[in-house]
Amino acid sequence: MPTACINQAGCRISLKSERLEVYGRAEEGGKEEVLREIPLRDLDRLIMVESVQLSSHALAALLRASIPVNVMAWNGEFLGGFQPAVNAHGLARLRQYQRTQEAGFVLNMAGRVVSAKLYNQRRVLQRLAASRPVDAELSTTLGWLDSLFAPLQKSTSVDELRGYEGASTARYFQAWSGFLPAEFPFERRSKRPPLNPVNACISFGATLLYSEMTAYIHAHGLDPSLGLLHATEDGRWSLALDLLEPFRPVLVEALALDLFSHQILNAGHFEPKNDGIYLNETGRKKFILQYERRMERQFLSEAAGHRTCLRQQLEAQAVQYKAALCQPERFEPFLMN
Repeated sequence: MPTACINQAGCRISLKSERLEVYGRAEEGGKEEVLREIPLRDLDRLIMVESVQLSSHALAALLRASIPVNVMAWNGEFLGGFQPAVNAHGLARLRQYQRTQEAGFVLNMAGRVVSAKLYNQRRVLQRLAASRPVDAELSTTLGWLDSLFAPLQKSTSVDELRGYEGASTARYFQAWSGFLPAEFPFERRSKRPPLNPVNACISFGATLLYSEMTAYIHAHGLDPSLGLLHATEDGRWSLALDLLEPFRPVLVEALALDLFSHQILNAGHFEPKNDGIYLNETGRKKFILQYERRMERQFLSEAAGHRTCLRQQLEAQAVQYKAALCQPERFEPFLMN
């Protein structure tokens, strides 16, 4: 069990010996009881919604075992987390601060991120197209995406890269939405708030990914706020947003499409709230289960040359970026097969 997600409102988590005990109300009778026992040795991370209570004793045990804790709001927003104490990484951070001020380094790293995301967008559409009769419009889109690589490589500013990334994503979503069931239309990306079930799933998946990437960057001693493609700003972890970009098509959007296409999620798994549409408790539970399965599924990576999983590749991005502060060629954003 690499990840435990405590999604049920009103639960409390305590520590007993070397395991977590999750208490909640029983469905029949409403009496509080132990719903789940989780050995610490089986756990890599804990995700919990804001209404869950975590005892200080349990929190200390989690941190002592180097297990990060992420806290999510009712709407899927990443509120923050608790990170295990790590050895000082002052020299690495000093190097990161220096590098982030170098325009050439930032352009190089951001360009690799955008190229990888564009490549993965195209691969997702190619895989989807393989299961359908020849579609002239989709073929045109694939050709257009392919034509972006050459000018993208010649970009002279991060603003140019952002322009290519925005244009490719808009065109990609236009084609991607054609594979959704008719009862779940998707006209455009809406974030705050998500305005339909598809946007709700994309936002929730992206938030889970963002929280994990932030934790990995912290764990490897870097500052996740110092961005490349995403400008450094107060109030967000810009580097985490950068490093997860190539994973969005492969994980977030591909997962959302599967959930709707295979009827794992339906209209009953969403609820209107605060002028938006969000996954309800049951919907989040189903989403997280499928998210975890996809993150842990083993595959032979052609780029890495060995068997791996998406979660390992996610952490590898933080490791490679740290190495790239001294040797830029060490950073290789994730590419799907």
